[in-house]
Amino acid sequence: MSDEVKVEDQTQEIQEAQETAVSQAEAEHALNNVAVLKKGATVKGKIVKVDADQAFVDIGYKYDGVIPVRELSSVTLEDAGQAVQLGQEVELKIVSINDAKETLVLSKRVIDSEKAWETLQAQLDSKEILEATVAEVVKGGLVVDIGVRGFVPASMVERQFVEDFSSYKGRTLRLRVKEIDREKNKVILSQKDVLDEEFEAGKKKIVEGLQVGQVLDGTVQRLTQFGAFVDIGGIDGLVHISELAWHHVEQASDVVKEGDQVKVQILKLDPSNDKISLSIKATQDGPWSKVESEFKAGDIVTGTVKRLAAFGAFVEIAAGVEGLVHISQIAHRHIGTPHEVLKEGQEVQVKILEINTNEKRVSLSIKDTEDAPEAPAGAAAASAKPDRERQPRGDRDRGNSASHQKEIAGNENVSLSNQGLSFTLAERFGDKLSKLK
Repeated sequence: MSDEVKVEDQTQEIQEAQETAVSQAEAEHALNNVAVLKKGATVKGKIVKVDADQAFVDIGYKYDGVIPVRELSSVTLEDAGQAVQLGQEVELKIVSINDAKETLVLSKRVIDSEKAWETLQAQLDSKEILEATVAEVVKGGLVVDIGVRGFVPASMVERQFVEDFSSYKGRTLRLRVKEIDREKNKVILSQKDVLDEEFEAGKKKIVEGLQVGQVLDGTVQRLTQFGAFVDIGGIDGLVHISELAWHHVEQASDVVKEGDQVKVQILKLDPSNDKISLSIKATQDGPWSKVESEFKAGDIVTGTVKRLAAFGAFVEIAAGVEGLVHISQIAHRHIGTPHEVLKEGQEVQVKILEINTNEKRVSLSIKDTEDAPEAPAGAAAASAKPDRERQPRGDRDRGNSASHQKEIAGNENVSLSNQGLSFTLAERFGDKLSKLK
């Protein structure tokens, strides 16, 4: 072997020895500079692997750390992937470390919780709206992850009652912090407050564009004993039971049902008390608009007894049009009360005595549709007796007449010109004339 070759080999060996020494020195330097980790310390790292029950993170230590799924979030997770993704930068707290076994357990939940309490207090003070995803549906409400476990009571989820919350899991809610108690690890939130505030703002804007007399399309929302609430474009107004139809209505469900599309007219606006009065019947032709063209005095028509009173019977001769049959016009014979011969719901033949469309009154007679019975034997002789032997009719009927007229005067369906209410002077003063004889 030549001297030249020997020199080259020696030079290569020297270079390799130098490189090995540098590598060893670098390794020793790297080991000497690895941070000393302690339990409770805060570190930062990058997610390098995600399993179902844990995630692995590189924090620049001799070996990777692990985050158990229970340390990823304050709420129960089905998979670690619900909280972190590959490559995500995270801040963690060291739960435990064992270099001999090369185990490093970390927690993301603890760091998130520490930061969350400060943020939550600020959000409570400022009434800031925050967004959170429903993690669990539990008895009495919903659980959300907001760095800590947050609870939304069932009564604070929506403006209306919700019977089943099973579909809410995974849904994002817009919430406002209602109450926090760090010592008890308690956070109460509400979506209803956010929705109520937005509703009030929207309602105020809508009401400003409304005016009395305006006719609108609406949707029946719910029925009550006193009427129906109708949505007229974001706000509800009440149609009182008396404004549902021109005819008498016993209950709202007899006329409308939830979901019906209806036309309504605004009767009254009272924004300060959140009241809007509506009418359905005001958008329809009234029953009295055709009375004069369809009926006239002297007509005999079929009607239905709707109500009975001490002074007579109210008979409906057309939808929403009732007339009064005074007690004196019910039968040819004397009756004490209308109940003796009539009952509600009964169909009867009536004769129209008078129509007054301005006052919406119709006077009717049942007895005028029937033939008068023949006078019983001896009636003629009795009628021929001297007046002094007959009981004066004026005294007999004076009290009843005053009582009936008082009741009738307050009823819009009764005309006081009804022929059954008139009295002659002889009847008024029959007793006095009898005494003069």
